[in-house]
Amino acid sequence: MSTQALLAAAIFAGVYFLIVTERLHRTLAALLGAVVVIATGLLSQGEAFSESVVDFNVIFLLAGMMVIANILAKTGLFQWIAVEAVRITRGDPYRVLVIASIVTAVVSAVLDNVTTVVLIVPVTFFIAKRLRIDPVPILISQILASNIGGTATLIGDPPNLIIGSRLGKDFGDFLLNTAPAAIVSLVVYLAFARWLFRGQLGRRMLSAKDIDDLVAEERRIADPAMMRTGLIVLLATIAGFIVARPLGLQGATIALAGAVVLMIVSKDDVHEILKTVEWSSLFFFIGLFIVVGAVVKAGLIRDLATATLGITGGRTDVAALLVLWMSAILSAIVDNIPYTITMVPLVSELGHSVNIEPLIWALSLGANLGGNATVIGASANVVVSSMAEAQGYPITFRGYLRYGLPATFLTMVVCTIDIWLRYLVFS
Repeated sequence: MSTQALLAAAIFAGVYFLIVTERLHRTLAALLGAVVVIATGLLSQGEAFSESVVDFNVIFLLAGMMVIANILAKTGLFQWIAVEAVRITRGDPYRVLVIASIVTAVVSAVLDNVTTVVLIVPVTFFIAKRLRIDPVPILISQILASNIGGTATLIGDPPNLIIGSRLGKDFGDFLLNTAPAAIVSLVVYLAFARWLFRGQLGRRMLSAKDIDDLVAEERRIADPAMMRTGLIVLLATIAGFIVARPLGLQGATIALAGAVVLMIVSKDDVHEILKTVEWSSLFFFIGLFIVVGAVVKAGLIRDLATATLGITGGRTDVAALLVLWMSAILSAIVDNIPYTITMVPLVSELGHSVNIEPLIWALSLGANLGGNATVIGASANVVVSSMAEAQGYPITFRGYLRYGLPATFLTMVVCTIDIWLRYLVFS
């Protein structure tokens, strides 16, 4: 291993240690790692802040959607949705968790999962406040559901966009090959969630009078005109996401355009609006992108993947399951975007000697669902944890791992069975 590779590994391990042990706030740990990467010359300043290292599309898409979500929140829209959820579930915490998770998963299939949680998580905070329950189990469940739902479609998660673009797969291919596993994974997880969060959700139910009082007090829209305008802008933004790729536009361009239009129409103070953006999440991503960029440039991920894939012995079944589990494990540690970019050419090369189809879908399922294992494994995880921290409900690395790891293992077992039966037994 080269000196550069050893140094990159040491910096990455150091940042991860600081995050896991909570010796330093995760944003500071990531930024410190980025500074060390640049100072040691692993990446030049130009490389560190280039588009190939820092995904500015993700950064500005997040910022734009946070602005849209917060302006909509002020109209009372999310409060109205929350009251409806409480009314339907009668305030039962487990039912609330199930409804919140299903809605999150479905929306994540048609929007990217980060945008989804930015829009939906404010509803969870309101419900938890009114029911006087801990929102953390529901928030963790929404993180898991967002990544599961995003796995189902081409546009739901960035790894799928990368795989689709570089390996020639379209929307229909993902619906046929990843959506079934995602649906079964969600159902199995929600059944498991009652046991996973046992003792934390309780069995509290609201009486009919309590529900009527809540509806009378809170089921109102503070600014109907602004809500209608906000929904029009939101729907236009969503439509923009769908047509952005054929038009050669990035999601960030669409999100920022929607945010600017809504800020102009709302006439709210710009400084107050920008205060609602989760800046700590954005700077965490920038720092982590740079640290992972150094690891990728040093060839560590490629070397590990190549060595692991080299033991397949030309067998499709071994290769597919190896790609699945290796992707899940590595995506829990590093961001799944650079991991997927690194793995696509390796999977393509391996496809010259074995059937490539199961490898493609194993990569998609593993990279997307593996991110559920840790609080920094996927973008949605980081955003939700930052939003929770801002509301006074910190989600620690170890606290999340307690739930994320077993849930991820369970969904990966589902995916293993799916890959085995669909492509290796009945193909």
